[in-house]
Amino acid sequence: MVNKKQKGASRWLITGLTVAWFAGLVWLERRQGLRDRQVESKLRRDVRNLAVGGFGAIALHVAERPIVVPLARLVRRRRWGLLQQMRLPPWAETVLAVVLMDYTLYLWHVLVHKVPWLWRFHLVHHADLDMDASTALRFHFAELAVSVPWRAAQVAAIGVSPPALSAWQTFLFCSILFHHSNVRLPIGLERRLSRWVVTPRLHGIHHSMLEDEANSNWSSGLTLWDWLHGTLRRNVAQPAIVIGVPGYRDPAELTLPDVLALPFGEERLGWDNPDGTRSVRTPTELGPPSVLQA
Repeated sequence: MVNKKQKGASRWLITGLTVAWFAGLVWLERRQGLRDRQVESKLRRDVRNLAVGGFGAIALHVAERPIVVPLARLVRRRRWGLLQQMRLPPWAETVLAVVLMDYTLYLWHVLVHKVPWLWRFHLVHHADLDMDASTALRFHFAELAVSVPWRAAQVAAIGVSPPALSAWQTFLFCSILFHHSNVRLPIGLERRLSRWVVTPRLHGIHHSMLEDEANSNWSSGLTLWDWLHGTLRRNVAQPAIVIGVPGYRDPAELTLPDVLALPFGEERLGWDNPDGTRSVRTPTELGPPSVLQA
């Protein structure tokens, strides 16, 4: 059994490594940025996104942690869920839990795009006019709160123990920081990596202002789920992508109070431009479907 001191030390170690990961990505963004176009002041965006992330952290602490962590303990004690019935070695149970949590998060991501009232909350994330590691923190506190029943269902149905839950949370957080980052990797390396995990170029396509591109690359960790469901998109070059949502392009209307109030106001035209038209990409702007573009 792991005592409280060991658990505390482990949590501090994970926190320290995660902070170092974030700092390393920010440093790389400054050294070798992927997208040169910048709509807003980076300092102003970073402060706003960190504030939104702070409200989200409070929501997770208040709404999710008191439910999901005790549930994971109960799942292990009562042997609920698929993995607990299989009685696997701890390492295999953790690996499978991370994989299955990743897949069911893919399904949740599809839902927050397709269900109108969920999209109102997720819109806050996509309305960022630029995209970097700070965008990974820009999830509305209400979106995180309404995801708690889904998270509880994931834990109970899959049979996720506390160590496996912690492993998945660490994997997820590091992954979303990485694929939202504005880091330019060598294209050969990124093409190899993108066969297995979501990369900055892949997720940049998901944050495109064009609806058919935003409705692709929904995976959060492993790209396997987009491969299986036919939602993987690789053939859009980064310079051709405009980040954001058409109805929300004015930085003056995206201050911190505006962003926090966004899900509760009147929704704009969605993926239409202000004049009612909808942008599309011509075939000449696209590369080969199977090749990740530079």
